[in-house]
Amino acid sequence: MAETTPNTLKSDMAVSSMPAAQSAARRVSPSVYAARVGRHVILIAAILFFLFPIFYMVSSSLKTHVELFSQPPTLLPQAPTLAGYFDLFNNRQFGLALRNSLIVVSGSVALSILLGTLAAYSLSRFRLPGKLNGILAFWILSTRMLPPIVTIVPVYQIINGLRLVNQFSGLIIVYVTFSLPFAVWMMRSFISEIPVDLEEAAMVDGASRWQAMWRVTMPLIRPGLVATAIFIVIDSYNEFLFALILTNTPDRMPMSVATAALIGKIQVQWESMNAGGTVAIIPIVVFAILLQRHLVRGLTLGAVK
Repeated sequence: MAETTPNTLKSDMAVSSMPAAQSAARRVSPSVYAARVGRHVILIAAILFFLFPIFYMVSSSLKTHVELFSQPPTLLPQAPTLAGYFDLFNNRQFGLALRNSLIVVSGSVALSILLGTLAAYSLSRFRLPGKLNGILAFWILSTRMLPPIVTIVPVYQIINGLRLVNQFSGLIIVYVTFSLPFAVWMMRSFISEIPVDLEEAAMVDGASRWQAMWRVTMPLIRPGLVATAIFIVIDSYNEFLFALILTNTPDRMPMSVATAALIGKIQVQWESMNAGGTVAIIPIVVFAILLQRHLVRGLTLGAVK
């Protein structure tokens, strides 16, 4: 018979206690379980609350004019129709509005990201006398605190003086002016999280400052670039006030102005309005889905030291 030692007894007791410990770990107290269920219920309710208007808009875009005003209202179209979409693209030149928005937004995002990244890199990597780095960063951000409507008159006078009213370049300049502070502030925080030692090591190996920036820092902050670009895209795509003031012909109006033009003096084309809203959200949804992975990484960049 094998001799039993104290160590053997301890190991046997530990093995026999493992199922009991695992079973206890699997057991959840009623209060913890109720809290988890409550959180899930709140999250599901919040998702339904925010998604229901979008669902109802898409559903209404497929309804007839009579069904839109039927009582009681219906959640799903009884006789689906694409009349609203045909009216948009055949009679109201909505395709031009979509093209205009894509041109203006693309130009605004490209310039904002380029200029904002260069300015943010300078503020992050070069030390100015005193506390000028922080003062300049705050001054740049403070321009976002001013309501845009306060500047509408001087902005119009400047754009009109440059003969850029009803031109894509005029809208792009205005959008870049208001998006640039946000881009600088966001990119400055992302660049500051990248150790400067990486760039110094590259420069020791013979790289210039520009090469160290573009080949070392830029690839590391790519998620931050994407996150910043998405916010600028949404801001520029949804802008209405300056687009309304600075454009006056259908071949230059972006989506926001073209959709508002569906509200007439006598009646509102609700089926076309719902179709226009559905078409308007498609580019943003597709853009966000394609860049979702980079967006999540960009929002969490620098969150963990």
